[in-house]
Amino acid sequence: MASLSERLVSAWYQGHPGLALLRPLELVYRCVVQRKRARFLAGQGQIYRAPVPLIVVGNVTVGGTGKTPLILWLIEQCQARGLRVGVISRGYGARPSQLPWRVRAEQTAAEAGDEPLLIVQRSGVPLMIDPDRSRAARALLADEPLDLLLSDDGLQHYRLARDLELVLIDAARGLGNGHCLPAGPLREPAQRLESVDACLYNGAPSDPAGGYAVTLEPTALVNLRSGERRPLDHFPPGQALHAVAGIGNPQRFFATLEALHWRPIAHAFADHAPYSAELLDFSPALPLLMTEKDAVKCRAFAGEDWWYLAVDARPSAAFSAWFEAQLAGLLPAAR
Repeated sequence: MASLSERLVSAWYQGHPGLALLRPLELVYRCVVQRKRARFLAGQGQIYRAPVPLIVVGNVTVGGTGKTPLILWLIEQCQARGLRVGVISRGYGARPSQLPWRVRAEQTAAEAGDEPLLIVQRSGVPLMIDPDRSRAARALLADEPLDLLLSDDGLQHYRLARDLELVLIDAARGLGNGHCLPAGPLREPAQRLESVDACLYNGAPSDPAGGYAVTLEPTALVNLRSGERRPLDHFPPGQALHAVAGIGNPQRFFATLEALHWRPIAHAFADHAPYSAELLDFSPALPLLMTEKDAVKCRAFAGEDWWYLAVDARPSAAFSAWFEAQLAGLLPAAR
């Protein structure tokens, strides 16, 4: 049976007349978030401006839109230009012994958070977590000489000044019913998109009007236990397998596996869900394939035939050119 949160998400994106009962709460929510933004734009309150450029990668909807793969792509682009880049993150679900907390590759997802740990293990960048992203930024800059900061999410964190705002939107689901929480999936009114620097549509076949396309390209199968990388044809067409996804939109992962001509038995979990060997002990015995975000939580008890699908973000050529121009403007040395 679907959980309350799953039913609510379904109602946001597929429609349900009962959501009209939540409109009064939506009006209260909209007033609160609009007041927060107005104070930020007026320069009121404690707003931290880092001494280096800061780029926020966020979204206006609740749930996953593909921010982590895009952040990894941005890291690659910056490092290719010789820039020292660091990342700050809220660290959702993390339970470190203190805050702010520097994430290291050898830590556990329970300690560091699944997405921050994935970013560090993949890229090796310095990364600091703290729900107070301003404090995370200060701490990371005190630890490392950096040229640029990326904020993993934080579009609505208005105690932090930013130089660029990049917003990810799921091209298939869009903005749902267009309403703000709790009557819809929006964290801020849709008009907020008019003020960001770039909108990227995950899964769009080409650049839409006023935005850029980005796709998530599967690149390899990686064994959780051994770290061995295999090409995608390691599993032949028609391969039956257990598919695990604890991300904002699990169906996107299952659709990717079907597009690769496999036959996934879907096991959807809540975003950032904890796992155990017992929880993932499925029948019949088949290869188990999960997202990389899930894999960082499962390596310690993984079976021999457990794999994750490595994916890379592929923004459009137009976005790549646009971002290079933005870097040149923010950091003249990057020209």
